[in-house]
Amino acid sequence: MSQPGNKMGVLQLTVLTAVNMMGSGIIMLPTKLAEVGTISILSWLVTALGSLALAYAFSKCGLFSQKSGGMGGYAEYAFGQSGNFISNYTYAISLLIANIAIAISAVGYGSDFLGVVLSPVGACVATIGVIWVTTICNFGGAKITGRIGSVTVWGVIIPVVGLSIFGWFWFKPSLYISAWNPNHSSFFSAVSTSISMTLWAFLGLESACANMDAVENPQKNVPIAVFGGTLACAVIYILSTNVISGIVPNADLLNSTAPFGLAYASMFTPFVGKVVMLLMTLACIGSLLGWQFTVGRVFKSSADIGYFPRIFSRVTKADAPVVGMIVLGIIQTLLALMTISPSLNKQFNSLVNLAVITNLIPYVLSMAALIPMQRLAGVTKSQFRINACTALIGTVYSFYALYASGEEAMMLGALTTFAGWSFWGIFIDKQDKHTVINK
Repeated sequence: MSQPGNKMGVLQLTVLTAVNMMGSGIIMLPTKLAEVGTISILSWLVTALGSLALAYAFSKCGLFSQKSGGMGGYAEYAFGQSGNFISNYTYAISLLIANIAIAISAVGYGSDFLGVVLSPVGACVATIGVIWVTTICNFGGAKITGRIGSVTVWGVIIPVVGLSIFGWFWFKPSLYISAWNPNHSSFFSAVSTSISMTLWAFLGLESACANMDAVENPQKNVPIAVFGGTLACAVIYILSTNVISGIVPNADLLNSTAPFGLAYASMFTPFVGKVVMLLMTLACIGSLLGWQFTVGRVFKSSADIGYFPRIFSRVTKADAPVVGMIVLGIIQTLLALMTISPSLNKQFNSLVNLAVITNLIPYVLSMAALIPMQRLAGVTKSQFRINACTALIGTVYSFYALYASGEEAMMLGALTTFAGWSFWGIFIDKQDKHTVINK
């Protein structure tokens, strides 16, 4: 427990929440959104509303929950231990897939920085190389990983925030308007096409409640910080991805693997664009370094209570689950090979859609669990209604995002989730033997 004098204020926690969320999720978005056109701003507005509802509900879950384990602990209030398992399982799978997408982002920006055109096989080999480098670098434990990530994340934040503020001096309204709806899509189709990509940028908002013990007056400040951090990210995301559409022609964005570097090259000089590409490449690698360690710890914590095979529980003297990381690296290698595409953008899109699908499962379970949580906490009727309505908005948005991710992603996500129930049956005797026998 942190000492009172060392606790964070609401402003510090809000900034921390926004920084944790930004990471590397946004750096490929302008390319994806160029497929839809600048009409994708409507997707941002829908996603911002849904993400704010989710963020607020998660802040309440963090305050009311008396169980450990994050979203798995939340889900247990409504769905028991099997709900805890499926929440942890789908979240772990989501991170596993999302990390490959981050590696692809690093390869895209890195290849543009070096001026190298990679073949599909070459891009896949480079992606696998980045995955293994960041995996091996984690063998020494969390200390070095945390230090590197806290520095490299600014390689994304500074260019994106800078573009959001100063990019308007180079903004051309005619260029923006001409890219409004290049495919002449209907309103619903345009919003749905890009909804999973805009949500991708907000994934991680649920982790903002992890610092509750280090915050002054958490009952008041945690919801403010979570909501404020998500709102700040929403503003930056909307500004940066829309201003870039008035700086760089839509066709150029559509074919770019380093859209923010291209924007800075158009605003200043190719050299400045190269610097931005380098910063974002390093930021991606630093972000992936942290997330590779995180996914190893997620699998370890679930293995410790019997949800996953015990091989993921083994740690070295540095408290690093090296054996589990190697197994996960092999799985990620196979997934990268299975999703190889003619272009990095297509491979990135398919992985992001599947990551979003599997990440939304624990979101939906957590929203439902807020109801019994509040009953146990004995909240007032007015507070109960506000929280329940907010959770309902978050749930409706989550189902819409599931639908908008596409049939293929939904099918693969469903198969992945259903497989989880089989794994639950395999490991239940290890994690709850006495309870099963007593019943």
